[in-house]
Amino acid sequence: IKSVVIMSDTEDIGVEEEKPKFNLSLECIAGTHNLFICLFRPSAPKIPDGEKVDFDDIQKKRQNKDLIELQTLIDAHFECRKKEEEELIALKERIEKRRAERAEQQRIRAEKDKERQARREEERLRKEELDAKRKAEDDAKKKSVLTSMGSNYSSYLQKADQKKGKKQTEREKKKKILAERRKALNIDHLNEDKLRDKAKELWDWMFSLESEKFDHIEKLKRQKYEVRHI
Repeated sequence: IKSVVIMSDTEDIGVEEEKPKFNLSLECIAGTHNLFICLFRPSAPKIPDGEKVDFDDIQKKRQNKDLIELQTLIDAHFECRKKEEEELIALKERIEKRRAERAEQQRIRAEKDKERQARREEERLRKEELDAKRKAEDDAKKKSVLTSMGSNYSSYLQKADQKKGKKQTEREKKKKILAERRKALNIDHLNEDKLRDKAKELWDWMFSLESEKFDHIEKLKRQKYEVRHI
């Protein structure tokens, strides 16, 4: 509610916001000003010609008129006060309404935040449960593989022992074969050409032994690879 504030000659006329209970509105001030002029404006009394003048009656009528105009001014003043109070009440109601709307918005926002946090917590628990389940399955698979490997390893040891026995037997056979193959050279009586032939024969025989050795080594490598990947 706006009210006029009268300033000095060196200041401008300004408008400021005041509490309605201490100020009159522009409409009230204008009405009051007009009534004040009507009440206190000097006017010459009308005296009828040829009749006796009753000054008491004229004074009484003027007082009645003044009282009526004063009552009108008072009524206008209270009407302005009533209007200002109604506007103040409406302003308070708007403020309370906005405050209630703001509180409702904050409540809705808090509920949404709570629901969002609940969803995050639920997602976290679900992920932890899924990870625990996956880990348990992996542990079970590893345990099964290790058990299978243990049984396979036992079988492998048995087979290795058997192969070891076979190797010992085969080694003895190889020694016997080598002993049989190892012959005396008897080259003292050979001439140069016979020595060349003997050297070529020995070379061919050594090449054959190296080939057999290479084949055995490759066969052993394949067997070891197969054992590792059982």
